[in-house]
Amino acid sequence: MNKRLRQVLVNLDFVISGTMLAVLVLYTFFGVIMRYFFNRPVLWGEELQLFCIVIIVFFGAGAAFRTGSHVAIDIVVDRFPRKLQYVFEFFIYAISMMVFIYFALQSASFVRQMYVTKRTTDILNIPFFLTYSAFPLGCVLMMVNYTLTVYRRIFGKEEQS
Repeated sequence: MNKRLRQVLVNLDFVISGTMLAVLVLYTFFGVIMRYFFNRPVLWGEELQLFCIVIIVFFGAGAAFRTGSHVAIDIVVDRFPRKLQYVFEFFIYAISMMVFIYFALQSASFVRQMYVTKRTTDILNIPFFLTYSAFPLGCVLMMVNYTLTVYRRIFGKEEQS
């Protein structure tokens, strides 16, 4: 596989969330111009904003776990000996995984419900299951990325390319 393509696939969560952030900012700017200068509000804008925000949050969270940018309070754990820090790290990891698995299963059930009921947005007719499928996908991304981060931190190794 081409190195550039592989790098894009590895950073797909950054690409998707970054693209959605750009769309959100551009649309919001466009919406303000349309509403206040032309007195013509864009009716479908709220649906687009909801779609963008949901994707930004969950794909961005997966990326944050990979880069170690998630919220963590290490001041107490850092005062313990190295071996005990690993125990804390594993304990926190195990609890986090249980929460991610719970959220992934519950959100997958919600997405399945949206798919079965065929609910769509009012104006753009975007199926809700597409919008909310970012939640279980984001949970899976968080699990994978957090696992890789913890593995590298504990074993001091980079992932194999």
